[in-house]
Amino acid sequence: MSAETDITGHYTSGKLMARLRKALLSDGADPDHPTLEALAPYDQFHGRGIAATRELAEVLDLSASDHVLDIGSGIGGPARYMADRAGCRVTGIDLTEEFCVVARQLTVLTGLEDRVGFELGNALEMPFPHDTFDAAYSMNVSMNIAGKSKFYREILRVLKPAGRLVLSEIAQGPGGEIDYPAPWAKTAQSSFLATPEDTLAGLEAAGFEIVARRDTADEAMAFGALSRQIVADGGKPPHRAVQLIHGELAKAAMGNMSHAIAHNKVIPIEVVCRKP
Repeated sequence: MSAETDITGHYTSGKLMARLRKALLSDGADPDHPTLEALAPYDQFHGRGIAATRELAEVLDLSASDHVLDIGSGIGGPARYMADRAGCRVTGIDLTEEFCVVARQLTVLTGLEDRVGFELGNALEMPFPHDTFDAAYSMNVSMNIAGKSKFYREILRVLKPAGRLVLSEIAQGPGGEIDYPAPWAKTAQSSFLATPEDTLAGLEAAGFEIVARRDTADEAMAFGALSRQIVADGGKPPHRAVQLIHGELAKAAMGNMSHAIAHNKVIPIEVVCRKP
């Protein structure tokens, strides 16, 4: 099995839309006319969910004239949020076909298809011309990419001069190797973590100028504690995307992730950079 097949297989069930419809009905939402708010617990497939997406949108500071690239767009929650918030155009690209199919369906159901589109493709060979996008972002994606130097160069290629990039990723910490499964990989075979220092060095080597970098481990720990309290009080956790995507695997994956953050085995980071 190739690494690419291993990765897409980790995210593919063949029944994702049916599970999402069932979850929305359980929440009392209309699956044929879902609002962005109703979808938010499920379509933000990254650490801290919609809270992290809002923070990233603040950093990007998009305008209606921007054309934005979402790298590793999943089922499209961040792309729809950005387009709704700023009025901009967003193009997502993802390696997993089922994600792209569901992302397109949800975008039509939310009435945003005129501003948001999704391409099936590899982030190392994106089907876009040079200097296409005003801005780009990627949320919890590079952990599945071994060739990070090529990944960064490819993003640089498709960004316009002065284009900005925000990476929100899971980095390797000093606390040792993590346990699997993780939300992004069933085994170490398809997990490619880099340290924060290597991430910054790789971006600079590709040609980016680093604007800012922050560690978001404290925010992740606080979000986890809040989620556990909500569940203890009888409510649903605010972030349910891992359960939606991974089903029975989710509990172990989320437990291993919480342990890894708490023991400094991984470090959630956000890096803001710019193409000269």
